Amino acid sequence: MKKQTEASDRPGRDTQAPRTLAIDIGGSGIKAMLLDPQGSPISHRMRLPTPKKATPKAVLATISRLAKSLPAFDRASVGFPGEIKDGVVYSAVNLGGKWKGFDLEKALCGLLKCPVKAANDADVQGLGSVSGHGLELVITLGTGFGSVIFADGHRIHMELGHHPFRKGRTYEDELGHRALVTGGKKKWNRRLRQAIDDLKRTFNYDKLYIGGGNVKFIGLKLPADVKIVSNTEGLLGGIALWREPRTGGAVARNQPLAGSGAKVRIPAMEPSTNGVSSALRATVAKGPKPRKSTAGRI
Repeated sequence: MKKQTEASDRPGRDTQAPRTLAIDIGGSGIKAMLLDPQGSPISHRMRLPTPKKATPKAVLATISRLAKSLPAFDRASVGFPGEIKDGVVYSAVNLGGKWKGFDLEKALCGLLKCPVKAANDADVQGLGSVSGHGLELVITLGTGFGSVIFADGHRIHMELGHHPFRKGRTYEDELGHRALVTGGKKKWNRRLRQAIDDLKRTFNYDKLYIGGGNVKFIGLKLPADVKIVSNTEGLLGGIALWREPRTGGAVARNQPLAGSGAKVRIPAMEPSTNGVSSALRATVAKGPKPRKSTAGRI
């Protein structure tokens, strides 16, 4: 692995600070990428397989390998596949039971020697995808089923994956990776079609975004208010974690930055190195206003 570059080794680096190491922890792979202060990528997307025994120690060791393969950074953002609040993991169904109560932010701060913010991976995917206007629902189809809802850019994490969907089985039971393998693509797509219809009736969203590694298996024609987003958005959304308070409202990555008149532009990506009801809308809209960007103030 290439040794991590020191700040003094990079001429002109201060003009691009702070650089953010964006990390996406998945059930099958752990990805990393460097972002500039506006949230645009400035490195390749690096990927390593998630350890078969995905204990905190093993996952952190993989993240360390990825970090050492990239140039220097000032802070890190992490998307994690489970319930996480204030940097502490409450559950991680698809990674194992040893994560409960694990302070992920604190551990990564010590490992990476920089400030770290962590959130659910679907939340980070949403931060990199939504427009920040209206009621926007994000679901992720991967090893499990992730979900988050945004009302005018304010995010509320949900665990829809573990809620009943059909015949007493949950969304994750019917649309997780295991269901895809055992039932086949045709049946999986039929269930996805039903899920989209059910979610529309439940939330009356303006836009539904679908991300995750299994979107490549979607073979049905989607409604106009449904959009597939790439896995890369799960990394690009990491910059938005530094634009929101610890609790409360969020600012979507492609919303204008504080003091800026332009939206963040997503440039063409280089390939991986490895191959709700109106009542809810009104309630969320009363959330706290997002703070100004922390870019430049670590």
